This record gives sequence, structure tokens and C-alpha cells, in this order.
Amino acid sequence: MPVLLITRPEPEASRMAAAMRAAYPGLRVVVSPLMRIVHGGALPVLTGREVLVFTSRHGVAGFCRLTPRRDLAAYAVGEATAEAARAQGLDARAAGGDAAALLALISADGARGPFLHPRGEHVAADIAGALRARGHAAAEAVVYAQQAQPLSPGARAALDGDAPVIVPLMSPRSGRLFFAAAGGAIRAPLHIAAMSRNVAETVPPGAATRLIVAKSPDMGALRAALGALVQDALQVTGGKRVEGREGPQ
Repeated sequence: MPVLLITRPEPEASRMAAAMRAAYPGLRVVVSPLMRIVHGGALPVLTGREVLVFTSRHGVAGFCRLTPRRDLAAYAVGEATAEAARAQGLDARAAGGDAAALLALISADGARGPFLHPRGEHVAADIAGALRARGHAAAEAVVYAQQAQPLSPGARAALDGDAPVIVPLMSPRSGRLFFAAAGGAIRAPLHIAAMSRNVAETVPPGAATRLIVAKSPDMGALRAALGALVQDALQVTGGKRVEGREGPQ
């Protein structure tokens, strides 16, 4: 039976594990977060005119831990992040899932700012810099850290086994951390679902037996890529093909 190795931070890791177990009964799932989210930091003095720009649910949580204000307009990189903002009482507009779509939505709406990007220590795109390059006033505030963690013994055992290991990689940093943490310990056939081309580029040449890039940078497309990898791995190992069922984001 193939192994699904989830390396996302908590609580997303456990949510994704539950969704995949429900979609593919009997699939062995190992959770080994490679990052731990630590909230902290500080916000600038808020005037009430700011337009918030969120690129993760952790950014939403970090912002909301630091201020009770919920009266600011907000943009979110994707629907899951927008839902997290709305659950906190913010009025958020969702973009198509990546930085380019987020900047395009802001431009199409004619939003003027000033913009504030609550973010983690590590980001895949310089949103505030891109907005400033377009003539807007834009600031950023680090509201959480992503502390690296080692692979768990269970993850290492799976990577040293014979069964295919399926790994979803969500960001370039998660890809770099995964291969740095695994080192030369990967003996199992590795099947990777990458959220984007940028993520796929972190996979060393020859490291993956199969590599699929999601058709769009969102969880729905990534789940579809994972489903294809699960079915292929089951056929290779002689397991029974299962009917995938859509899980929650």
C-alpha cells in the first residue's frame, strides 16, 4: 500500500490527512510537519484606511491576534484564506490562488490602498514590493514565524521502505526543507504533487519517480494531482483501485 506523507504545518496537516483518509479509505497517511507556526510580531499603527492583503490563513490568524480591528477591507490570495478572514469578521475578496492573480484582482478593482501585508518570515512573493512598484503605498508586517522541524521517525521509516511515498509540496520553502531533511535517506519510490512550477523546481533531478504539477495553484487542483498519484501507485503495487471522493479544503 502506498504511503501519503503530509509535511504541512498544523492544523492544516491533520485536516488534509483526514480529508485524504476519507477520500481514499485504507490509504496509509503519515503526518510529519516540517514547519511549526509561531505567532508573534507587531503591527504598525492602524489608521482605518488600510487595505489588508493576506497570502495565507496564518497571516489572517497572526493579524487577528494582534488587533481587534475588523473594519478594514481585505484581499486574500485564494478562497480558503478568504474564508479564514471572513470567519474572523473581515470582509475579504478572494483571488485565484497565487500572487499574480492577487495583484491582478487588486488592479482590476482599482483599489488604492494604503496596503498592509501581514505575512510570515518567509514568503514566496514580495507582495508589498510589487504594489509599491505599481505606485501604491504598501507596507508589510511579520506576524508569524515558520520554524523548521525534522522529519518524524515514521516519515523516515516510510522514505526508507519499499512502498511508494506520495508527497504534496505546497511552497518552494517546503520543497527545500523536505529534501534537506530527508538528505540521502530516500529509498522508496517518490511521487510528488507540486502546487506550482516554482515548487516543482525545488525537486532535485532524478529524485522523484513521478512529479505532477497542479493545474492551478489551489487545493482543489492539488487534490486532483494527489488522486492521480494515489491511483497510479496503487496499480504499481498491485493494490485495489479505489474511487476517490472529494474531500474538504
